[in-house]
Amino acid sequence: MSLNNNLMLEAKDLLVFYENALAINNVSIKCRKGEITGIFGANSAGKSTLMSTLSGLILDLKIKEERKGGERITWFGDIKYEGHNIINIKPSERARMGIVLCPERRQVFPESSTLENLKIGAYLATREQAKKTLEYVLNLFPELKKLLHREAGFLSGGEQQMLAIGRALMAQPKMLLLDEPLLGLAPAVEARLAQAVKEINEQTGITVVLSEQYARPVFPIIDYGYVLENGSIVLEGSAGELMNNPDVLAAYFGM
Repeated sequence: MSLNNNLMLEAKDLLVFYENALAINNVSIKCRKGEITGIFGANSAGKSTLMSTLSGLILDLKIKEERKGGERITWFGDIKYEGHNIINIKPSERARMGIVLCPERRQVFPESSTLENLKIGAYLATREQAKKTLEYVLNLFPELKKLLHREAGFLSGGEQQMLAIGRALMAQPKMLLLDEPLLGLAPAVEARLAQAVKEINEQTGITVVLSEQYARPVFPIIDYGYVLENGSIVLEGSAGELMNNPDVLAAYFGM
């Protein structure tokens, strides 16, 4: 576990409403530089809403809902990133600051090739950075080397997730947000991707925030974790503390 106590991101007293429904209820989390922070919870616990709020994607969602006359989205609280309050900063600006989201369900461009998807991710990179990062991604996920010219829509779920993570890395993140990266994947692929996330963190120093319903594969790689239920944090602690908590064992390991 990292001994670095520098806070990279701190969310404090976050409240998010969809119309009158409370999706995030007074959530506070701390993410330390160079560490992997886990956000765990069942389906509809509020994980994706939290990740959208951290990344700023919720601002875009609010605008889209307003334009189509949909549900009203409001939020309160603070998010400090490297000392700056970013709660109302656009997602594109947050990306330039180094906060990059790898979204739930991968969201690759299906009709573009694997290589084109990766190049799309490099919009914030210099030519030299893009070249170096592409080499790193293909070493991290050698499975993609033979698939560079295949349309992303024809890749398997695991291959698409590797591509999605690789595309996020191409954007030169300082903080990588992974929203349910193991969703719908076979156990062997889950283990493969969990190991890859650990390698990214150790080899590049990128700070990682990872939300996941399936905690078993990722508990061994996190430094600190939070458990969400109905939009609220009900437990938090180091990986060891959570693994030794009987409530966590019962909920996530059936023990």
